[in-house]
Amino acid sequence: MTDFLMVGEVLKPQGLRGECKIRPCAADLSLFETWDTLFLPRGSAWDPIPCRVSRIHEGFVYAILGDCKTPEDVERLRGARLYVDRAHASPLEEGAHYIADLLGCLAVDESGAELGTLSDVLQNGPVDTWVFTGKRPFMAPALRRVFPEVDTEARRILVVKDALEEVAVFED
Repeated sequence: MTDFLMVGEVLKPQGLRGECKIRPCAADLSLFETWDTLFLPRGSAWDPIPCRVSRIHEGFVYAILGDCKTPEDVERLRGARLYVDRAHASPLEEGAHYIADLLGCLAVDESGAELGTLSDVLQNGPVDTWVFTGKRPFMAPALRRVFPEVDTEARRILVVKDALEEVAVFED
């Protein structure tokens, strides 16, 4: 498991005083107001960057990062992914998992047959869609009746094959 979790991406400068627009990927946007330090990946290191949130509006976070004072300063951060250390991430509800911990887990059916590896989580509606790669790539909604057991420690997701056949879209 990684010590850092992605919480957003710098989209563009906002205004003239070094503020940026951030597309968040954290479940609770209000947490941005509690994080005074975020992290930028630099090779195998993590560089801390101060974060001062100006406002949260229409699903976006507006903040001043580091010593940004001009739009040109922010432009250098465009596209940067922002992370928080796991100790400051939002607490999870019972049975929930961080996406970073799910990625790379192996899907196996009731007989132990390997079905694929979780490669992406799409969050476009009320239920996440899990995307798996392997011999027969597929995607399926993250429903408990399809995926009754998720063990991120063992890197394994149990799949009910009959339920999967009902809801999955397979790549042919």
